[in-house]
Amino acid sequence: MSTVAPTDAGAMKRRLGMSDAVVIGLGSMIGAGIFAALGPAAGAAGSGLLLALALAAVVAYCNATSSARLAALYPQSGGTYVYGRVRLGAFWGYLAGWAFVVGKTASCAAMALTVGAYVWPGQAHAVAVTAVVALTAVNYAGVQKSALLTRVIVAVVLAVLIAVVVAALTSAEADTARLHIGSDATICGVLQAAGLLFFAFAGYARIATLGEEVRDPARTIPRAIPIALGITLAVYTLVATAVLAVLGSGGLADASAPLSDAVRAAGTDWLVPAVRVGGAVAALGSLLALILGVSRTTLAMARDRHLPHALAVVHPRFGVPHRAELAVGSIVALLAATTDVRGAIGFSSFGVLVYYAIANASAFTLHGGRSSRFVPVTGLAGCAALAIALPWSTVLSGTAVLLLGACLYGVRKARATGARQ
Repeated sequence: MSTVAPTDAGAMKRRLGMSDAVVIGLGSMIGAGIFAALGPAAGAAGSGLLLALALAAVVAYCNATSSARLAALYPQSGGTYVYGRVRLGAFWGYLAGWAFVVGKTASCAAMALTVGAYVWPGQAHAVAVTAVVALTAVNYAGVQKSALLTRVIVAVVLAVLIAVVVAALTSAEADTARLHIGSDATICGVLQAAGLLFFAFAGYARIATLGEEVRDPARTIPRAIPIALGITLAVYTLVATAVLAVLGSGGLADASAPLSDAVRAAGTDWLVPAVRVGGAVAALGSLLALILGVSRTTLAMARDRHLPHALAVVHPRFGVPHRAELAVGSIVALLAATTDVRGAIGFSSFGVLVYYAIANASAFTLHGGRSSRFVPVTGLAGCAALAIALPWSTVLSGTAVLLLGACLYGVRKARATGARQ
């Protein structure tokens, strides 16, 4: 099957190489999730936290592999919105795009609020809005500047995480007995924790959504995605092991700032300010990459008139979808000023899992033997299991929003049919 060409008046320039793509993926994954998700995940999984991390990584690997195969065939902006449309039909592509844009817009708000919580807790909403405006301006100025800033952010966050790991594992409080799986770990708890931890892995799709801006995408994207995912898994495993060793699953579940509490327990209080800075910088990195990815999927949907076609414009000088970026930035700023971080994260997780379920279903239709279909089947089943295991309030609200999107699609299709008649 041939690739799909963009249909708008302008095409974006291919400026990103392998290292840029990997760094953007790292900036999307190694972000605020590891600073915030460990506590709630430990509360759900107990001593089964590392098992939940492994399960989330398996699902993420399947999703990444499916996404990489599809991105090599369809190297244009939009990610699973494009894959679902071509492989499964227009409705499934639309639903994937809807789930991504709505879910990730909520995630943008959550990351912005995380920045505010770390920088100035008393004025978290004001700081969040300021961060959204500033990073939207960075993205507007061109994707190469975004990639450069992401390199700096990734370097800072990795340095902080390495410091936390070394401090925790070399302290007198570290106890490997706390890493053993006990009777408090249940199947349902591990599944729910994996769903929460999956939120921290989901950024590898950002590489695929930049398909029109990557040089030699058929070669670059399938390599960049697993490299970024592998590095992220190694970092997360080290951090989770170190924090568990000093706090235990009970102490971790009760921690409002797990990494800060871990360095305190390790007797290295002087690291706490650095961890706070790391948390803020990590959230900024995630927010930067999220706005980048959501705007590209918005561009793809606007090209097909599933969103206002006025958004399907590429800036003649900067080579970015500037109207889509401004629209996304405005909505995220509004959400950051009015919503709370926990609800935004839960809703985002559900939408992202639906998005990847459609990606796996799309990859299942590609030519290949049984071995090539094992991965998408496993990924699809894993996405469904983790989505259902999320809190019921999240599942119900997420399902309601998906149904709303389906209704809007039906109305648009009915109008288009009536116009042709």
